[in-house]
Amino acid sequence: MILQHASRAAGALALAACLAALACAPAQAGNQKEEALADSVRLALSRAIRDERPPQPRFSSQPQQQQYQQWLAQMSQRLQRKVPDAQSRTELLETIWYESRRAGLEPALVLGLIQVESAYRKYAVSLAGARGYMQVMPFWTGVIGDHDRSKLFHMQTNLRYGCAILRMYLDMEKGDLFLALGRYNGSRGRADYPNAVRAAWKQWEFKQ
Repeated sequence: MILQHASRAAGALALAACLAALACAPAQAGNQKEEALADSVRLALSRAIRDERPPQPRFSSQPQQQQYQQWLAQMSQRLQRKVPDAQSRTELLETIWYESRRAGLEPALVLGLIQVESAYRKYAVSLAGARGYMQVMPFWTGVIGDHDRSKLFHMQTNLRYGCAILRMYLDMEKGDLFLALGRYNGSRGRADYPNAVRAAWKQWEFKQ
């Protein structure tokens, strides 16, 4: 009986260790590659990430505001298992909505990309060193920022960088999302990553 209890205890400890290792495992996403940017592109990106105003959605009509509230409630319900804390979840969704719309991106696309990149882990770090929700490579802070890499773990800063970079890649690829996602992941021309993001995107579409 004592041996059985000891065996069960050892098994439980082993399981707990495995779960802890999985929770701390680095993100498996690829990485953006540093490219030569035209001065105009670099300046536009620098301006895009410089504005640090908090997300304040504005609506031209009451129906638009109601639709936003419905979107927020629906996405919050879907995200609950990944981000259990209600306040953190609401702040994250509000910021995703604001930053994606600011960059001319669909919020569902950004939600899907985050799911693939970091599984909604704020402090995720990939094997290549990419950081945060949208797995932004640290070199970007030197190219268009203030060289402070720690800011990539700040929620709005990370989302601002990620959305601005994806928008830039979309413009570079003349609206071709497949190629833009490949650039974002450092795997341009390969299908695995764009297909994964597109599949995740569908899971976050707003259902009216």
